[in-house]
Amino acid sequence: MLKQLAEPFRQERSEALKDTNQLGQGTRKKAVKAKNWSWTLRRIWDYLAKRKLKLILVLVMVVLTSALALLGPYLIGTAVDTYLAGEGDRTWVYFLVALGGVYLLHPLFAFLQNIWMIEVAQETVYRMRHDLFEHLHRLPIPFFGKRQQGEIMSRLTNDIENVSATLNGSIIQITSSILTLAGVVIVMLTLSPLLTLLTFTVVPLMALGMRWITKRTGPLFKERQRNLGELNGYIEETLSGQRIIKAFSQEERVLTAFKERNDRIRLSGFWAQTISGFIPKLMNGLNNLSFAIIAGIGGIMAISGSISVGVIIIFAEYARQFTRPLNDLANQWNTILSAIAGAERVFEIMDEDPEVIDEAGAKKLGHVEGAVKFEHVSFGYEEKGATLQDISFEAKPGEMIALVGPTGAGKTTLIQLISRFYSPDQGTITVDGQDVTTIQRKSLRSHMAFVLQDSFLFEGTIRENIRYGRLDASDEEVEEAAKMANAHSFITRLKNGYDQVLHADGSGISQGQKQLLAIARAMLANPAMLVLDEATSSIDTVTEIKIQEGLQRLMQGRTSFVIAHRLNTIRQADKILVMQHGRLIEQGSHEELLGANGFYSELYHAQLKKNVV
Repeated sequence: MLKQLAEPFRQERSEALKDTNQLGQGTRKKAVKAKNWSWTLRRIWDYLAKRKLKLILVLVMVVLTSALALLGPYLIGTAVDTYLAGEGDRTWVYFLVALGGVYLLHPLFAFLQNIWMIEVAQETVYRMRHDLFEHLHRLPIPFFGKRQQGEIMSRLTNDIENVSATLNGSIIQITSSILTLAGVVIVMLTLSPLLTLLTFTVVPLMALGMRWITKRTGPLFKERQRNLGELNGYIEETLSGQRIIKAFSQEERVLTAFKERNDRIRLSGFWAQTISGFIPKLMNGLNNLSFAIIAGIGGIMAISGSISVGVIIIFAEYARQFTRPLNDLANQWNTILSAIAGAERVFEIMDEDPEVIDEAGAKKLGHVEGAVKFEHVSFGYEEKGATLQDISFEAKPGEMIALVGPTGAGKTTLIQLISRFYSPDQGTITVDGQDVTTIQRKSLRSHMAFVLQDSFLFEGTIRENIRYGRLDASDEEVEEAAKMANAHSFITRLKNGYDQVLHADGSGISQGQKQLLAIARAMLANPAMLVLDEATSSIDTVTEIKIQEGLQRLMQGRTSFVIAHRLNTIRQADKILVMQHGRLIEQGSHEELLGANGFYSELYHAQLKKNVV
């Protein structure tokens, strides 16, 4: 029955792995490795090994605390035998004094090992979190298009926290349990091999029970982590789209979808916790069985004179110490499974192929005029096939190039090729006569600025958001850029002016004001090439005039690529590229294209007629 209940989760996990494997050949190879526990543990050890000195100190403390834990019962049993044997009135007192010393030192050493291990754990997860975040910024744009933001955030937060929790407590617990087990076995064999063998009869039962349980909980814990990441992604998506949800009254649908995801977490978590919950019950039952064996057989042996009463006391305590580490290891298993599942997900992202390193010999750009040339360029996304086919055109320095055409024609893709977010499958792209493949990506992008339809603003002051275009700019340069962008007047009307703090992607100011800040940011960057993606859409007429004025100042003397849907905004373009189905079907000035009576002429007159109506 349990296998049948767990089967849906195994199927979902297999489908998720299949989807992940489709991200790329290099990723496919590494994703398989990420499912190997020994490989994952080695990766974690690579981080821990950088703190070897502290780990050695922790290990020393663990050894001492384990030794003291073993010494205590031995002193108790020896004191009892000494007292019963009447070997001097004060000898047993010495054992009790030594026992007091043991119980005073034990918590001190335990405190030190915990403090040092916590420090090691926090330094380790700090480095893991830093490496993951750093790697995310080296990944190509297509990666983020295939993943939910919330799911990625879950790996940075939940999954790494699972690793942190395990390192904080489980490593000490596991090491201490192993040392205690080894010490108990040695001492018990020394005192009575027969009673030791009888006590160990429960071990095979423990092993079989653990094997049965862990075989079923491992996949379920992994599934729970994956479901949690999906839920985080859905929550992030719905929180970002609250206006749309409410505008279309889709609250019920969203709640239903949330319930489905929440149910998957509940079910996978329920069965993982339920099955793993058998572990302490199993251990407690076997512990009682072991104690019964010692009490029964040990009592008979004591009556016959084979062993002393003190040895039975020692055995009874050691039997508890023998099963307790096993019980502790079993209880830690849940945390370990969750941590390994989380670590696998973290390393899976770390093993994603970063954005292609600049080609050998790639150089920085010096002074840029802004001449851009496409020669027979073709490109296609993996999942969509050919998106651009045999594109050829030339943009001279300072020209305004407008891109028009239906949705999906390839306008945005063309811009992404210029900025090298993608590389063409065929053909060449040059900037000032230099093939872009011979230019360092960072250098190329430093000479470009973007003003998009949805201008993104970071949490921080207005001054900081404008300065994002050039971090070394002075306050005076920031304000001058705002004036050039027609943003200065509305900024000064705000309560705190340039020091006004914006939250949640610029909440508190209008869309048009966001666009003005984006123009100011681009103005401050002073790029040689500029990309405008329908920067005046959905803006009122007065604000549009201000934005257009700011854009005209921004485009002056710069090579500009303007993606436009309203054709009356690009009539002054030096060249208009008309695209359809990934092909460049027409190019020329506004007057030339109207005179050709082609596709552009049809679009223009259709929009003109619509506006008149």
